[in-house]
Amino acid sequence: MAKRMPARRKRRTREHVIADLSANHVERQALLCGYSVERRAHDYGIDLVLFTYDANGEVENGEVLLQLKATDHLKTVSGGEQVVFRLERADMLAWLHEPMPVILVVYDAAQDTGYWLYVQAYLTRRGIARAFRRSETLTVRIPRRNVLDQAAVRQFAVFRDRILAQAARQVRHHE
Repeated sequence: MAKRMPARRKRRTREHVIADLSANHVERQALLCGYSVERRAHDYGIDLVLFTYDANGEVENGEVLLQLKATDHLKTVSGGEQVVFRLERADMLAWLHEPMPVILVVYDAAQDTGYWLYVQAYLTRRGIARAFRRSETLTVRIPRRNVLDQAAVRQFAVFRDRILAQAARQVRHHE
């Protein structure tokens, strides 16, 4: 009679650990700014939502959407000046159609450092919106100076505010 193999239990992998570390890293920077972050239970290309508050602690309108990618082996080019990361076409299409800023954070678990990219601005500036339609993936380049820290998180709020200012001139509510 054949021996039965014992059933394996679910395991927490290194990928799970560094994914949680990346969320913790972003959350900490947001909390240090006096902001809050909510993790999305169902991840369809957005992991965290950033909410900001004014000097009186009152919630500000709008939000910033964050997609996190974590790695133990950060890939760089240009003499280490740029972080490169490959993204899926489906994610990029979804992000391009988001009205609020989508920030990609590539977390280097080995150095406990995150690097950020304002996705819609990057794709628009690079003229990639049309070009990537023929490919299932696109490799983005993130300047190594784009370190995720408190100043960066505050800058994300500025990106959001610029969009809200544009929308205020164009949005008409109809019944």
